[in-house]
Amino acid sequence: MSCLRNFVKLQSKNMAIYIDKEAYEVGLEFIKKAGVDHKINFIHSDGIKALDQLVKDKKEFDFAFADADKSNYVNFHERLLKLVKVGGIIAFDNTLWFGFVAEDEEGVPEHMREYRKALIEFNKKLALDTRVEVSQISIGDGVTLCRRLV
Repeated sequence: MSCLRNFVKLQSKNMAIYIDKEAYEVGLEFIKKAGVDHKINFIHSDGIKALDQLVKDKKEFDFAFADADKSNYVNFHERLLKLVKVGGIIAFDNTLWFGFVAEDEEGVPEHMREYRKALIEFNKKLALDTRVEVSQISIGDGVTLCRRLV
């Protein structure tokens, strides 16, 4: 979904980053209607650029949720490891990609193959990453939780 492209939510400081201007404006209206706009720093930006700035500013978070460009999950992960406290959680959405990560490529619709390949590689990297403890949940099309260990 393009409205969720490059969405990153960082908890403890209640920050959300959206690259898609239309989704940002829709989300901002809901935040205002809910009366929580004073609690959420809603940033219209590219996720990687915004995370780089947060790393530079030495920000720290308890929780991060990423539902972004799947090809960039590895890059999001590296930055989020610098931002989330030891013991904190990083969650990645859509890591089972409608179950297509377990299918042969021929059975996957062509327009979904690029993200499928990226997610297979990402899941392999997470499985070998000793900096996190990983739990993959098969709700929807997969959510992966990473608890930062070091």
